[in-house]
Amino acid sequence: MSNNDEEDQRSFVSSASILPEANTITQIIKRLKAMTNRLLPIQVELEDITSPTSAIVTPEVVKAFYEAGGDFREAVPFCLLRARQLFIKEGNLNQADYEENMCRATACEMIARRITHMVSRHRLPSIMSTRFRYLEPDGDQSPALSALECAIDQHCTIFLSSNEAQIVVQSLWKGEWVQYNNEDDDIDYTEYHIDSENGGFWAHFNPNRLAVPRYQNMFKIVMWIVYLFVYSQAVQSPLEDTESYPKFDGWEITLYVMTFAYFLDEIRRVVKTIGISTSIYAIFNFWSFIALITDALIIAAFSLRVAGTRLDSDSEERKNLNYRSFQVLACVAPLIWLRLITVFEGYKTVGVLQVVVFRMLRESAIFFILLAILAAGFIQSMYALDAADREIDEKFGMWSLINNLLRSIMGDPDFDTASERFGPPFGTIIYYFWNFMTAIILLNILIALFGTAYSVIYDNATDEFLAFFASKTINMTVRAPDQYVYPAPFNLIEIFFVIPFEPFVARKTYVKINKLVMTVIFFIPLSLIALYESGVMHSPRGLLHDYFADPIPEDDDDPKVLNPETNDPNGIICKKSFEELVSNFPDTTTSTATIILRKVDKINTRLIEDEDKK
Repeated sequence: MSNNDEEDQRSFVSSASILPEANTITQIIKRLKAMTNRLLPIQVELEDITSPTSAIVTPEVVKAFYEAGGDFREAVPFCLLRARQLFIKEGNLNQADYEENMCRATACEMIARRITHMVSRHRLPSIMSTRFRYLEPDGDQSPALSALECAIDQHCTIFLSSNEAQIVVQSLWKGEWVQYNNEDDDIDYTEYHIDSENGGFWAHFNPNRLAVPRYQNMFKIVMWIVYLFVYSQAVQSPLEDTESYPKFDGWEITLYVMTFAYFLDEIRRVVKTIGISTSIYAIFNFWSFIALITDALIIAAFSLRVAGTRLDSDSEERKNLNYRSFQVLACVAPLIWLRLITVFEGYKTVGVLQVVVFRMLRESAIFFILLAILAAGFIQSMYALDAADREIDEKFGMWSLINNLLRSIMGDPDFDTASERFGPPFGTIIYYFWNFMTAIILLNILIALFGTAYSVIYDNATDEFLAFFASKTINMTVRAPDQYVYPAPFNLIEIFFVIPFEPFVARKTYVKINKLVMTVIFFIPLSLIALYESGVMHSPRGLLHDYFADPIPEDDDDPKVLNPETNDPNGIICKKSFEELVSNFPDTTTSTATIILRKVDKINTRLIEDEDKK
């Protein structure tokens, strides 16, 4: 074994088996941060850092950063990503050095990506999954985070779009790697392997396989389509029953039970993510608020329905409550159909669309802030004009005023009301000014912001989707570390019929209960999973394997590929060896400037040697 191999092996054992202390990780972060400051004392173009042939992030620089971790080199990618976070924080606090700190943050991410590319593939699970803690400014230890989780929390598209990160993500998504939870919130990724010769259908029939993100996603698609169908039937109940608003029918009961299950599933996700993630965006995102609004409306409809059923069947109050209940329930339809996007977000087209929309909404925040400020001023101005004659027209209340302003934004201004109510000429002038500010200035600002957001995402669509897909996968595995997964709405069975046994039975007995319950409930999906895995994933041959399996990539380093032999009597292929053929290829991994500098250094060395000989 070479010295480098011995050092790599020692580093692997040191970081994987002997987890560095929080103080050690903090010291490594500070050291790498100081090295980055030395590497980039001034601002440079970001393209000079992210270019594959960068003259700044050279192989020598990457090696230096890697060796800066000493015996804890496996922790260097995580420490670099943490240093990136600190540089971004410093840039936001000190706007004068914002661009310089953004360059340093990008360099940290780029070096972390290069390091994962440099190490051997068998060490990727350790580098990506090992969780580390560091000391926070107040002296407390941070939550345990892995390099992959840290990159997701910071939305590191450069790191997450790398081939090495996607190997880990795809392996977890397909179930080729399985997560095991260790002590102290640590996790390991282990290859899922079943002997292809002896592993038949029943060997693959395992309730644990329902935790694989790909299978969870498929199950979620089916159940959400069922949920949408149930909702469609429930809102049509008033048309299908001859009795005026009868008691709950089967569709309504099913709808409310499924909604309650999805609500509990969202609560479980938030609670578990709070204990792990340091990013508020990983806990509460756009879809969290959509789910909250959806659940709130359905709960309101349910409450009105329950209140109505407690009254006399012939009372007008009961009819009114039931009428309002179905009105509120009908308002949920756009939100439920909107959440259908999350069901298919694993597909690139839908995923990119979702990322683009989110970015456009984020960029539009400045528009809505300006609109709210202007609206407050104009509402006060027009209300004061209405009160100038010491009399408020009760016909036109505050809500009527707000409605009039909103109509003008939508392209339907009411100038007659503004002129009559607020008194000429000031009411008309103010209203014209409001329309000018919103229709001409603010809306054009919004269009410009949307265009900028779209162009940024579109130019980087693949990397953005890969980062989004990595986040989706990790949230379904690392941040939902249930050994036995009961997808909603079947999580109600786990909560009310399985979990109550946990404090009173032995661990082995509890495992048997889970396996038995899951086998009965999910027999059909588990059978389909076992059929797929036995016929495709772990089968070397067969019709199903040939049709569904991914193509096996060629090994470019295989001597049989580089210098193939043939028994063809018409001639041979390898008249020249592979090395001879590629010997004159240009070095595309190094920038032209670096190549020139190396040649200049060689010339200088030869000149010095010649002078010494003289």
